[in-house]
Amino acid sequence: MADISFLSDAEFEAYRKLIYTESGIHFTQTNRSILEGRLKERLRQSAIQTAKEYLNKVSSSKDELKIFLDAITTNLTRFFRNQPHFDAMERFVIPELIAVKKTTGDSTLRIWSAGCSTGEEPYTIAMLLSEKLPPNFKFEIVASDLSLKCLMTAKEGFYDKMRVVGIPDAYLKKYFDQNESGYRVKDSLRSKIRFDYHNLKNVSPWKNFDVVFCRNVLIYFDEAAQLTVVNHFWDSMAAKAFLYIGHSESLFGMNTKFEFVKTQWTTLYKKWI
Repeated sequence: MADISFLSDAEFEAYRKLIYTESGIHFTQTNRSILEGRLKERLRQSAIQTAKEYLNKVSSSKDELKIFLDAITTNLTRFFRNQPHFDAMERFVIPELIAVKKTTGDSTLRIWSAGCSTGEEPYTIAMLLSEKLPPNFKFEIVASDLSLKCLMTAKEGFYDKMRVVGIPDAYLKKYFDQNESGYRVKDSLRSKIRFDYHNLKNVSPWKNFDVVFCRNVLIYFDEAAQLTVVNHFWDSMAAKAFLYIGHSESLFGMNTKFEFVKTQWTTLYKKWI
């Protein structure tokens, strides 16, 4: 097989343009080596000899395009990642939304975990809501990702012992079944989450969310794609709702309708109309 450790500039530009057009993910010269490494692995798996040949295939096959986008995405996550976000969820967001819901007679909280990776984030949210919502309230979670491989892991809900570090012992005992090789999320919790494929570049098929989590995803988009994604979130959310993004991400300087919210635990954004 030809060594494609170094794409030609023309090939790199063609792949970069394809990825951006199809997903909004923005590869630069700085992270070119990441693209090259993952592309090389995909060629090995598909027994294709050259980057040019694979580009022709991925440009003409929607199934291969999904596999390719899966291969080039980065999926880093863990349970209760960035604890202050969940502290704010418990002590600020939930009380605010319950007060709103009481005026409308709606007793269901609807959450979207966008870019859910292997499922740790939506399962964390589900555990928190199971513990902290009043007994007369229920919740629904949609968890989406661009990676079909990650979604399969998330749906299965099985994690080895190293992956469950950070889950409080009481939660681990209550919401997981343990065996000799790891922990599996109990069906009672998994049934609260709908895992589904979604490309954030596209309009959301789901609406009326009270909270959207999209953490450490916007960093992979350029400003134009970020604005598109954020506007899609706005359109998918209820009239009064909250948006979480990563601690290193910001909507500052973007022309959005969201309001900045600073709590004693963390910062987030709200739609309040």
